[in-house]
Amino acid sequence: QVQFVESGGGLVQAGGSLRLSCAASGFTFRINTIGWYRQAPGNQRELVATITNDGSTSYADSVKGRFTISRDNAKNTAYLQMNSLKPEDTAVYYCNAIRVVTGTPFPSWGQGTQVTVSS
Repeated sequence: QVQFVESGGGLVQAGGSLRLSCAASGFTFRINTIGWYRQAPGNQRELVATITNDGSTSYADSVKGRFTISRDNAKNTAYLQMNSLKPEDTAVYYCNAIRVVTGTPFPSWGQGTQVTVSS
């Protein structure tokens, strides 16, 4: 079945950096767009960054210029490099794939990884 395992979160001071990893399985990783999402307490889950199968990237305005998404198709793994972190980046971060047929994420989500940025 489809699985996502996120890792790399932690507690960091404002201005610091973290690199998140997402190990995916159960589908053809290389053909799907991969997305990183985040959800802060009391907020809806929001899309932070995406990377297509050919490496094109897009970012939410709130993270543009600070976050970089990448992927390694040989390892079925996606990454999110987060620099210049701000307290408002505090959230649980998730990854998922955009299904080719429906254009929507898979219904199964991983446990996420907590990112906490202190001021």
